[in-house]
Amino acid sequence: MSNLVLENASGWSLPGIVNLHSHAFQRAMAGLAERQTNPAHVRLDAQDHQDSFWTWRETMYAMAARFDPELLHAVACQLYVEMLEAGYTSVCEFHYLHHAPDGQPYAQADAMSRALIRAARDTGIRITLLPVLYMTGGFDGCALSLRQQRFGHDVDAYLRLLDMLRSEQGESVRIGCALHSLRAVPEAAMHEVLAALPSDSRVHIHISEQTAEVDECIALRGARPVQWLLDNAQVTAQWTLVHATHLDAAELQGIAHSGATVAICTTTEANLGDGLFPLRDFLDAGGGWGVGSDSNSSISPVEELRWLEYGQRLHTRYRNIAVSADMPSVGETLLQGVVASAANSTGFEAGDRITLDANAPILAGAKHDDVIDRWLFSGNRNIVREVDVAGHRVVSNGRHRDRDATAARYREAMKTLLRGALIATRHIAP
Repeated sequence: MSNLVLENASGWSLPGIVNLHSHAFQRAMAGLAERQTNPAHVRLDAQDHQDSFWTWRETMYAMAARFDPELLHAVACQLYVEMLEAGYTSVCEFHYLHHAPDGQPYAQADAMSRALIRAARDTGIRITLLPVLYMTGGFDGCALSLRQQRFGHDVDAYLRLLDMLRSEQGESVRIGCALHSLRAVPEAAMHEVLAALPSDSRVHIHISEQTAEVDECIALRGARPVQWLLDNAQVTAQWTLVHATHLDAAELQGIAHSGATVAICTTTEANLGDGLFPLRDFLDAGGGWGVGSDSNSSISPVEELRWLEYGQRLHTRYRNIAVSADMPSVGETLLQGVVASAANSTGFEAGDRITLDANAPILAGAKHDDVIDRWLFSGNRNIVREVDVAGHRVVSNGRHRDRDATAARYREAMKTLLRGALIATRHIAP
């Protein structure tokens, strides 16, 4: 019998899902980067003529340039309502929209960060806010482009921001550290920041998402990204490596032995054409992992987990990949994985619960041992009925307590954000 599942008067109770990686503002561009943006694209083997992560990034920059604190608050509130209704009870917010669109700091340097904290409190989701250190435009140390200026800090300003935000910590708010990526944080700056952090700080980093990133790291730092990080930082269970899609065998074993968690963002990695994480090998190595919605084109832990498994099946042409001799259920293996990694990545202890509707047709006749599989592998209708976070009921009968008012504010925000052209048309280098 599954120890993850409880039965109560409303239905089947499961642990709340932790979202290990989110960029809240990108919810506003969901569906707006699905048209060809490079007219020179003619064939799949013409690498310079393809739409990719790097062309998608142009649309993202265009959207990022339109946000101020109030617009960010409105979009984040809508996103967090959707997350809660889908069964996410906590989110790691990887936040890099720090300054005004022209790159100048706001009068209150933490205005954008506090907009996200306020959105989390207004909606009732737990948040681990991860302000991002973003200093350079590439491994060669080039300056940030004009479009990246609002992301940037020097080390002193970044550490001051973290100090300002720590006063917000409480039952439902944690402040951690995010290093955007190895290409955006020089080695000396990384060491200075890590040395200054509190001993219990969580550290998140984008790494090995794109093959171009791997190739550039090898060329300029003499090692693959994950290997370089493991050799040059004390990576522990308090670290979360986001994506880590492109690993060799030594890197995979190294992550597992370090105790770090990998945040796999299945729908975003598929949307951007990143690649498939080597899940089976990582499970065999005893690695810790969880899932994140990342660009927030999909707000569904069901979809993240189902397609994590389905991607492996498509790659191997076998079924039931995420299993073990002790755990033959794919669904339970997947849910146990995200539950086990939650505290290390967020700083919150487990305890939040979601309840699935016992009357949902897909659960007709369900038993303890099959309810998780049936939830994850029986379609896309949301059957989350109740969500409790930090002892408070935030979703009842499938609806967030402030769904309508939040959606009304979001619609007005989108009218502002979408005035004028948004879609980018030119490819740029990494």
